[in-house]
Amino acid sequence: MTETHERGAASAPMAEVKTAIGGFLNEFNQFQDDMNAKFQKQEERIAMLNTKTNHFARPALSADIDTTAPHKLALKSYLRCGDDDALRGLELEGKAMNTAVNAEGGYLVDPQTAEMIQSVLRSSSSLRSVANVVNVEASSFDVLIDSTDTGAGWADEVSNTAETDTPSIERISIPLHELSALPKASQRLLDDAAFDIEGWLAGRIADKFARAEASSFISGDGVGKPKGVLTHPTADNGSWTWGNLGYVATGTAGDFDGTNPADAIVDLVYALGARYRANANFIMNSKTAGAVRKMKDADGRFLWSDGLAAGEPARLMGYPVLIAEDMPDIAVDAMAIAFGDFGAGYTIAERPDLRVLRDPFSAKPHVLFYATKRVGGDVTDFAAIKLMKFGTS
Repeated sequence: MTETHERGAASAPMAEVKTAIGGFLNEFNQFQDDMNAKFQKQEERIAMLNTKTNHFARPALSADIDTTAPHKLALKSYLRCGDDDALRGLELEGKAMNTAVNAEGGYLVDPQTAEMIQSVLRSSSSLRSVANVVNVEASSFDVLIDSTDTGAGWADEVSNTAETDTPSIERISIPLHELSALPKASQRLLDDAAFDIEGWLAGRIADKFARAEASSFISGDGVGKPKGVLTHPTADNGSWTWGNLGYVATGTAGDFDGTNPADAIVDLVYALGARYRANANFIMNSKTAGAVRKMKDADGRFLWSDGLAAGEPARLMGYPVLIAEDMPDIAVDAMAIAFGDFGAGYTIAERPDLRVLRDPFSAKPHVLFYATKRVGGDVTDFAAIKLMKFGTS
């Protein structure tokens, strides 16, 4: 009887262990079933989203470009059919994308497309590549200029010290103007899944903006656009004063001097102060460059030298030459060549964002894309830029 009692006592803990294991397995199976159900719902949700966005999918252009990134799909959806739900969805899901909506209903271009446009602007042959470019978040950019010097004088032990001149500070305000482009595409073209909407839009806008900017930075009148270098008052460099751009005349109307044509180039270089010459550039168009590169010094050496490495600019008297087609041709009294430190002498202020508004109503059956950016520019140091005038005086 004692043995039977001991066996019964030993079997009781075993039964409890079996019961506990059974309960754990049941709970684990229930947990597994719940997880499988959640995974199934997630797969159904992903499949639904894929179905919704499949119409906008296109083959990847390269292995390095992720065309399925959420911000890319959202931008495609908006540009192709005006669906802003995807953009709002990214905000609600906390994705890393800036989809700020302005009062007019425009959207910031996605970072990849905006960078593509900016790179084209930087690579264009315009004053932008050598000027001082600043990003601002206001409607204007103010530059404070100290255009005068502090007076000084010698003093001895017994004489009274005379009052000296006090420097004055001037404020140059550069307002930002709106630069816009309005390309269009047919809805049928947008419906074509193989069409690269981002690349097309970036290319069209970049070309429009680059040409408009380049022209304004040279000859813009400052009314609704940047004020160009050549629209400021000019004065013979011998009588130059602040607020004017000094010039050096060639001595011949509409041409270089027939006997010593290179003398005007030398005079232009040394009309610029030594503090600016270290970072100076020539600016001229291709036609003028064709005439200048034939010039030789007294020893028969060409003043012009081509870049030794790929991408390096040509040099004139050792200074880089920027070919800007918006500079005027050689003509009577034309300011066809500029020389100076444009990083100090000309400032371009711009807002870093680019906005796109989709308009499917104004030009049916086409869809218009109204892209805008804000940019301004002006001379900020009149001593840093000199011009060559093709005239007698």
